[in-house]
Amino acid sequence: MTHPADGEISDTFLTSLQCAEQRKHPYPHWLLDRCLPEGVVDALIALPIAPPRTEYAIGRREANNDSRVHFGVENQSRYEVVASLARAFQSRRLVDALMHETGAPLAGTSLRIEYCQDTEGFWLEPHTDIGVKKFTMLIYLNREPEGADWGTDIYSDKDSHFGRAPSAFNSALVFVPSDKTWHGFEKRPLNGVRKSLIVNYVSQEWRNRQELCFPDSPVG
Repeated sequence: MTHPADGEISDTFLTSLQCAEQRKHPYPHWLLDRCLPEGVVDALIALPIAPPRTEYAIGRREANNDSRVHFGVENQSRYEVVASLARAFQSRRLVDALMHETGAPLAGTSLRIEYCQDTEGFWLEPHTDIGVKKFTMLIYLNREPEGADWGTDIYSDKDSHFGRAPSAFNSALVFVPSDKTWHGFEKRPLNGVRKSLIVNYVSQEWRNRQELCFPDSPVG
């Protein structure tokens, strides 16, 4: 069955991808604008999911694994916008476009989407994504003006800050994980809740299957 919202999400995202700015330094990455239909973003922002109680002592998301929110089967059954988003990013049309544009090896991978709500004190140490992640995209959801400075920090190496991704409402940062894709989040004031999506395609070795949008259905 075709859902109209799925096609709207795909069309909007593919237009954004076609117009993306590619930067080569310090590693290849892409900057997207207007990635999703605004109504979809507003529905995501309005999801009745409270920011979790989190501990930011070590600067790693895995320190709070028990409270992280993923768009797996359960949340898709609860929220139609979540289900539509998952179906769109699972679609062959969109996956093929991502492979063509970025060179990411997505055939046979599984879709994983995390809904992040970061609050005061949040930071992430410089890191590269683990090897089972084959594609990473961070979509920024804040309309607040201060959200423009809440983008992902980019590093030339673990100890060298290079710059910061733009994080205007409905923009995104994309990269293909490698041992060079150092990124994190420098400590700075968060006056409010920093909302974002982390979209990954991961290999079949991914152990936490409940995090996957379609645990039994690889893409491609």
